[in-house]
Amino acid sequence: MRFSVRVHPGTSREKVVKNADNSLSVYLTKKAQKGQANKALKKLLAKEFDLAQSRIKIIYGKQARDKVVEIG
Repeated sequence: MRFSVRVHPGTSREKVVKNADNSLSVYLTKKAQKGQANKALKKLLAKEFDLAQSRIKIIYGKQARDKVVEIG
């Protein structure tokens, strides 16, 4: 299953919000430096979907706020 994800790094709380267009907005406390936000994204999505982090893959946008993530 693939999702379009908009990442908001450096926020005060971590949360996942499902949007009306079936995309996700993910708020992360980690900043977008040296892959910290991507690691935090995978960890939070794994927790949200009750999966191992290895089952979460960033398909597009590894260095951008807008990403396509494959879960499964």
